[in-house]
Amino acid sequence: MATATLYEKLAADIEALVQQGVLLPGEKIPSVRQAAQHHRLSITTVIRAYLLLESRGILESRPQSGYFVRARPGEPAIDLQPTRPAARPSAVDVSALVLSTLRSIRADDAVPLGSPYPDPKLYPWQRIIQYANAIGKRYDTWNVLDDLPPGSPELIRQITRRYLENGYTVDPNEVVVTIGATEAINLCLQAVARPGDTIAVESPTYYAMLHAIERLGMRAVEVATDPVEGIDVQALARLLDERPVAACMVMPNFQNPLGFQMSDARKQALVTLLTERDIPVIENDVYGELYYGDVHPTSLKSYDTAGIVLHCSSFSKTLTNAYRIGWALPGRYKEKVERLKFLNTLTTSTIPQLAIAEFLRRDGYDYHLRRVRKAYAQQANIMAAAVRRFFPAGTRVSRPAGGYVLWVELPEEVDAMALYHAALERRITVAPGHIFSPVPTYTNCIRLNYSGAWSEEMEAAVVTLGKLVATLQERETT
Repeated sequence: MATATLYEKLAADIEALVQQGVLLPGEKIPSVRQAAQHHRLSITTVIRAYLLLESRGILESRPQSGYFVRARPGEPAIDLQPTRPAARPSAVDVSALVLSTLRSIRADDAVPLGSPYPDPKLYPWQRIIQYANAIGKRYDTWNVLDDLPPGSPELIRQITRRYLENGYTVDPNEVVVTIGATEAINLCLQAVARPGDTIAVESPTYYAMLHAIERLGMRAVEVATDPVEGIDVQALARLLDERPVAACMVMPNFQNPLGFQMSDARKQALVTLLTERDIPVIENDVYGELYYGDVHPTSLKSYDTAGIVLHCSSFSKTLTNAYRIGWALPGRYKEKVERLKFLNTLTTSTIPQLAIAEFLRRDGYDYHLRRVRKAYAQQANIMAAAVRRFFPAGTRVSRPAGGYVLWVELPEEVDAMALYHAALERRITVAPGHIFSPVPTYTNCIRLNYSGAWSEEMEAAVVTLGKLVATLQERETT
């Protein structure tokens, strides 16, 4: 048999596996050397087969990484529709359901597709703990006054440097270190609104932001949101004309759960609108470093000239959630946020702050982030392709531009809570859409976490979920 026939046959076999869904878009295929050994072919023959598949658009090569299955030609970029919530303020009561969901994720043998946290295997948390232990041994005594707000000067210096490296200059005197982004969001909301006030949010919105509204006795009003572009600025303007709104809370970059990145033009339009109305906006940017593109995204803060943007972020999604270290850039509300920090929790522990600062200074944060982004971008394609393959017709999925969660809209007849309970019985967790809205809007939606490396266990879990969805759909239509 001629060599040309051998490489064409190998190429045809691989293409068939892609078409059958055995090899999923974004998934890495065996290396040239592995394929040569497995198929008992020469390396030259395998290379020719891979190059042929690359020329057909089936595979793509990535420097120093190997060959990957390319996204299918003609596959729609996104098929979710913009949300159109009723613009009525609502009391918020999602904390009990969220707590129950998070507790279910703790089971050691459960597949944590419902987790809000990144898989720790990609993260240098052990290295940071080593730094913390070494720092602790250097101090015989510790003065709580050293931990007072705004936070560790060295960590603040590193945070400020990080913004500068990403093309944005911040005043180090504006930084307030907090116990994760959750505390930052709560403090900022407390600084700009009072119990009974109405807060405008995206629809759907991240439940931690709804928790803050619920805890402070406020009301949420959802604003129409595009799954690619983000919050509808014109819809927000109409809402502001109709009723008083004390503040807005948004996630412009890689919003949880939709995963979109707002365009620069829309970010600027949002800040301009709220500046004209003198309405503060709390920006949750915890996923801002987890972008899939080539350039770090801008933030609302970068367009703020009046101090109305209260920017919140943390290291929990990029370094470690073992130490909950976050921060706020509260603009003109800085003194109030700093005072509230002192009144609410007094301090943020210094040792974790110094340990993270030491990592940022010495251990190649950019290299770590490039590795994480690369893995997430690949896993996003695999998870989306798996859902399309194994879930019933009519299922829609988001196209995340960063982060590590996928929003899945199931056929209308399927109740996400019924799926949640059925999946839990099979040791699989999902996040039901009910927890992403103050009203029962997303009852047929779920959020899936794809931060863990794709494995047989994860694929089996997605296959099982697809079967459960089909069963629930059939039950409702018969």
